[in-house]
Amino acid sequence: MKKVIVFIVLVVAIFGVTAFVSSKQQAVKVEGNPFGKETLHPATVEQLDDPNYQNLILPNELEGDLEANKDRFVYFYSPTCSHCKETTPVLSPLAKELDVDLVLYNLLEFEEGWDDYKIEATPTIIYFKDGEEADRLRGTNTKDAFKKWFESK
Repeated sequence: MKKVIVFIVLVVAIFGVTAFVSSKQQAVKVEGNPFGKETLHPATVEQLDDPNYQNLILPNELEGDLEANKDRFVYFYSPTCSHCKETTPVLSPLAKELDVDLVLYNLLEFEEGWDDYKIEATPTIIYFKDGEEADRLRGTNTKDAFKKWFESK
């Protein structure tokens, strides 16, 4: 009986140490993150070092740009969206290639964006002209379709 109790205590201790170390590693990654939040969803943490997810915009920055009547291409995405994971590696390099300043708005971290910009599904790109929505493109598209859409603006 003592062996069973010792075994159970040992297993619980191992799980406890693993959970503690994991949370500390997560805290280090989240520290100083570009979202300015103390905690991030694990799917967002996975993308912090991905070069396709670096041109981020925060809600208050976007709000300020629109109030200043700026033109903006905004890519609304979620790190847990399978279509976004398929689209971003095509879209981000294309935007750079075309010299389009495409900023990324993370709807998983800033859920108010769903309502504020009437996003029905991800991925969605909205083109704001003079601070007002002028056009939007929804869903996964081909590289050529994205290119034509950007060039039409």
